Amino acid sequence: MDRIYLDYAATTYVKDEVLEAMKPYYKEHFGNPSSMYESGRYAKNALDQARGEVAKCIGAKYANEIYFTACGTESDNWALKGVMEANKAKGKHLVTTAVEHHAIMDTAGYLEKNGYDVTVLPVDEYGMVTARQVKDALRDDTVLVSVVYANNEVGTINPIAEIGKVTREAGVLFHTDAVQAAGHLPLDVQADNVDLLSISAHKFYGPKGIGMLYIRNGVKIERFMHGGAQERKRRAGTENVPEIIGLAKALALATGTLEETNSRLTGLRDYMIREIMEKIPYTKLNGHPEKRLCNNVNISLEFIEAEASLLSLDLAGIECSSGSACASGSLESSHVLLAMGIPPETAKGALRFTMGETTTRQQVDYTVNELVRLAERLRKISPLFQQTHA
Repeated sequence: MDRIYLDYAATTYVKDEVLEAMKPYYKEHFGNPSSMYESGRYAKNALDQARGEVAKCIGAKYANEIYFTACGTESDNWALKGVMEANKAKGKHLVTTAVEHHAIMDTAGYLEKNGYDVTVLPVDEYGMVTARQVKDALRDDTVLVSVVYANNEVGTINPIAEIGKVTREAGVLFHTDAVQAAGHLPLDVQADNVDLLSISAHKFYGPKGIGMLYIRNGVKIERFMHGGAQERKRRAGTENVPEIIGLAKALALATGTLEETNSRLTGLRDYMIREIMEKIPYTKLNGHPEKRLCNNVNISLEFIEAEASLLSLDLAGIECSSGSACASGSLESSHVLLAMGIPPETAKGALRFTMGETTTRQQVDYTVNELVRLAERLRKISPLFQQTHA
């Protein structure tokens, strides 16, 4: 069997249709969209069409609310730093959660070091926050709330529309990191009362190195990069036209097949969870059992460190990721899992399998069988398991 890729949450390949849409803008239509002559105008027209397509896919009212960035991380940084800096006259209070991506957490930490006040909301056992928690955290000087749409590790989906209603009624700006949600969940910034939203193309079969930040018209935000007048004078630098075309094409394709794709992947996800839980004892499902991304399976194999599991799976031709970060030669427990109240020793055994277009039931069966084997083998040599089951 060919190698099995089950890390689609980390990145996806570029679809053929996306690549074909991008190709002409590398060579035939390479003009700078800021130029006034014909080739520049052609590129500018393509750029405008892509902006309109993205706006349509996320339910934005106007195409000029779409700003192209280099990645989701840049979009998150811009949203937090730009809004907080531009609204200092109102206050310096930011509200976020304990399970955000590091692009949010580290940016919030940076702001805190520079005199801003950050409230980090705790989450429940599934990694979820409530609109009530957000409402209770708001103060007169609260400028921005940032809550992840769907968690990148455990796949839990937050009640974004409910949170958006609370923030809009309070007159507080609301940002959501939708990097994992895009391509998997229907996005509607107007219905959800979202003021800023981040996505990244390489999560839904688009190219790496291109992202987007939706900024509702009227939102006060500092420009991200100084220089030229690109992106309505808010992000200087010549636009990456080929990759912008790729992002728009990939998002349109994903949006168009959302229901069909979700149905297939939800079936595979639930099947894999059932098989693992039935066949492997001392296993915990991490994240919400139902309100989770259609392609996410995050499980902890108790008494086994994820690093050993990842190496064994790699040797068996299976590529996935852990719920931990390998740093300085040691495996650190995931901040997401710890925030959910999962003990460090259980968190260190977490594995994340995320499915995509190439994932089949045969691949799932093979993966589960390998998990059964490695769990039996590694637990036999696990001192913790031996002590507990002596």
